[in-house]
Amino acid sequence: MKLRLFPQEDAGLVLLSDMAQQLVLGVRTMSGILGATTRDYDRLAEELHQHEANSTELHYALLTSMRSSFVNPLPREDLYALSRLLNEAIEKLDGAAELISLYRLSKLSRRATEQLEVITRQSELTADAMKRLNSMDELEEYWIEILRLAKRAERTHRIWCSELLTDHKPLVYARHRDVANQLVDVTKDIRKVATHVGSILVKES
Repeated sequence: MKLRLFPQEDAGLVLLSDMAQQLVLGVRTMSGILGATTRDYDRLAEELHQHEANSTELHYALLTSMRSSFVNPLPREDLYALSRLLNEAIEKLDGAAELISLYRLSKLSRRATEQLEVITRQSELTADAMKRLNSMDELEEYWIEILRLAKRAERTHRIWCSELLTDHKPLVYARHRDVANQLVDVTKDIRKVATHVGSILVKES
């Protein structure tokens, strides 16, 4: 454990952890959307909107905390980058939910469920990792596992788009492709979170 010469304010890490938890909650709502009927889409999409709004508020709170804190647990640029990427991930998830609701897509491919399984695992691992940024314990394993999951998500996305092109007419294909793109972008943003954690590990080693 590193010796601290000055007291450290951990509010930034708490806010990052809270943001990661909003992503976990958003993923649970998305899971509900995939299992819902079209009449419940608007309600569930609004629920995910609220998780995204909560995440944005936490992001702004973190920016305020960084400006007012004398000593932060991580460099300000690292706190900001992690916060921004977490917020972008839930924005993409929220976008996927909104598209499903707007397009009234009642028959999504099983690839959507497969992709959500990846996002669920990524979000849970990330929520746990944000709690351990102060000590950096076992975060290398987190980084590696997120990268592995992201590769799986990319492959699922390619298969999904190929199947859509084979099975649907252009308009229907385009709508489902929009959702597929949003979901794979969520996995990419979480991968960026993990990659940034990896860069912190390298700097701290």
